[in-house]
Amino acid sequence: MTALRVLSVASEAFPLVKTGGLGDVVGALPEALAREGIETVTLIPGYARVVEALRERTIVRSYDYLHGAPAHLLAGQAGGLDLLVLDAPHLFARGGNPYVAPDGADWPDNAQRFAALGTVAADLSQGAVPGFVPDVLHAHDWQAAIAIALLHYRGGPRPGTVMTVHNLAFQGKFPRDLLADIGLPPHAFSADGVEYYGHIGYLKGGLALADRITTVSPTYAAEIRSVEHGMGLDGLLRHRANALSGILNGVDTVVWNPATDPHLVSPYDARRLARRAANRAALQARIGLAPDPDALLVGVVSRLTWQKGMDLLPSVLPALRALGGQLALIGAGDYELENQLAQEAAAEPERIAVTIGYDESLAHQIQGSVDVLLVPSRFEPCGLTQLCALRYGAVPLVARAGGLADTVVDANTMALAADAGTGFVFAPGSVDALGFALERAALLRRDTRAWQQVQRRGMKTDVSWQRPAEQYAALFRALVAERAG
Repeated sequence: MTALRVLSVASEAFPLVKTGGLGDVVGALPEALAREGIETVTLIPGYARVVEALRERTIVRSYDYLHGAPAHLLAGQAGGLDLLVLDAPHLFARGGNPYVAPDGADWPDNAQRFAALGTVAADLSQGAVPGFVPDVLHAHDWQAAIAIALLHYRGGPRPGTVMTVHNLAFQGKFPRDLLADIGLPPHAFSADGVEYYGHIGYLKGGLALADRITTVSPTYAAEIRSVEHGMGLDGLLRHRANALSGILNGVDTVVWNPATDPHLVSPYDARRLARRAANRAALQARIGLAPDPDALLVGVVSRLTWQKGMDLLPSVLPALRALGGQLALIGAGDYELENQLAQEAAAEPERIAVTIGYDESLAHQIQGSVDVLLVPSRFEPCGLTQLCALRYGAVPLVARAGGLADTVVDANTMALAADAGTGFVFAPGSVDALGFALERAALLRRDTRAWQQVQRRGMKTDVSWQRPAEQYAALFRALVAERAG
């Protein structure tokens, strides 16, 4: 039996390039799908670090002119992935963030950059490379969504198309006069095509024209059909509800394994929780916190944005101080919030440590050390940090939103009595509600036995890719069978 073949198209893939959860998912899902009999080839842009990492690369297609200059499509392997890489230096050979220029603004040619990625994805979907014709085109977020629109308006044979939304807030919205430049006909600019409030909507086009739509948690799939969370696309998503489903993300349980994690000074498992104390002491020493074994140590690994609820942190610090707590934070985002949190840390360095930026090693050390991992997002499609926290015995304290609500069971009195509860869930997204949740966590932590039971239940939770991969595989097969019938 021939394996079903998927062309996964995305703007990032861990470990080659990552700015958030999108990269983690794109990097981890292919291996999990392989265990379900699904072959995945991943198409990503040829950022300098990606091209450098590509082993034994082969040019499989060339373009004399692709949005400004010649380009090549390279095939090879890197980071454990079978890759097709769009080597277009005029579009992708830039330092720093894949989407944002050094001045903090979006790259002015993002429309053309990701239209080029979509063009190549559409070409591949229609057999541009001999020997490779995918059964499914799986487009991730707005950067890949335009491929679905290009395929639709070209006509002719094509694979089934699946549009996965990792965060509806990022939509790819561009001026309408670019329509011809990105390869779309005039009639594509319509309410049932890519037109979006007078602009071209890359994500909107993918949502309107894909055979199937997924997002990264069941609760978020429901939330985005509401006016409050639909980001202007709720009407379309309600219209396409029969094509929409939510599949929770997983995490790479090899990379995120406290028993073998090379970033920890003291690896541990659910039977050896006492070994976390050495990690805690090492973390406190590394980031300058007081060596206090009794403090409620709260960790944050997050983008510092309003969406992530990070603006609540400065106002909740008095409540944390009153509990004798400490904060270990790593993240980057809004400049004013970065400065505000950095000032709080400078004023009280033994209780508050703030690291601006991202450091993979420090993120692992925080997960392997803190008592509580805080995720107060106002909306959260899935969230990965709380899944890592469950695996590491860092009790997650989360807002009741999206995938956070789907993955963390509140350790309230009745849940504890029923031997349930893996964290703390609060609502609404306010300083008071967050402060009360911290009080609940501090109170439960005084009962060592009950606290460790919560930790162990979290660590036993299956946060791997096995179940999500089974669901994706079933969706892909059903789509292919439907199109064949």
